[in-house]
Amino acid sequence: MSFVVHYEQALLYVANRRHIIQTVTISLYRFDGVMRQLWAFAMMGLARQKLNKLTNLRFWKLLGSGTDQGFTPIPNFGVYAILCVWDTAEDALEFTNNSKIFLRYKSQSVEYATIYMEAVSSRGKWSHAEPFSVISKHVDGPIAILTRATVRFSKLINFWRQSPSISERIGNNTDVMFKVGLGEVPLRQQLTFSIWPDVNSMKKFAHLNGPHREAIDKVRSGNWFKEELYARFRIKKIEGYWPAFGELNNQEIE
Repeated sequence: MSFVVHYEQALLYVANRRHIIQTVTISLYRFDGVMRQLWAFAMMGLARQKLNKLTNLRFWKLLGSGTDQGFTPIPNFGVYAILCVWDTAEDALEFTNNSKIFLRYKSQSVEYATIYMEAVSSRGKWSHAEPFSVISKHVDGPIAILTRATVRFSKLINFWRQSPSISERIGNNTDVMFKVGLGEVPLRQQLTFSIWPDVNSMKKFAHLNGPHREAIDKVRSGNWFKEELYARFRIKKIEGYWPAFGELNNQEIE
């Protein structure tokens, strides 16, 4: 009898897990003053062990940023980010608001905000893994775009020669609501994150001729990346305050 009960419970657990929607978060933090910035820099190494201990956290990355909204090889020691992949939205809310490591980051920073998202498409790999599970492909409203890559050593100079024209193109676009450049490893492992009002505005920018299109063509033909990933997300909720978010601050998007 006990075997039957446990077997039925296991089947119910599996069935329920199929309906659980994975939640991805990006938490941004701004630090002022030398001591707080030194603390944030040190946490790029020290926070790893603490994140590894969090239950239901399936994937995470500690990210630094560059100057000029992150799109340069010059580091910005005042802005850092944590990207996490959680089993559920409840896990994401609980740990980003109440776990010691996230509370510590908030107490040290002068500004912080967390974006809660669900993946609607993902292709490629990150650290040899496919971290984002796609449940639904429908997006009605703001859409977030994440691109990341590990640049081949032999292509680093070519990559950073293209970066200024790409960042200028994004920065001058009137549709983009938010954009930031982040990275795991300086110069080589780079990430771009942007938010657009809808899918059409994002596609319009992506397909325009110009520096952005030319740079993509060069990357593809030149095999610049050792590993890359491209993902789109439905934004569900934004907590906290980040000046560049504008009207998106503290919004819950249905």
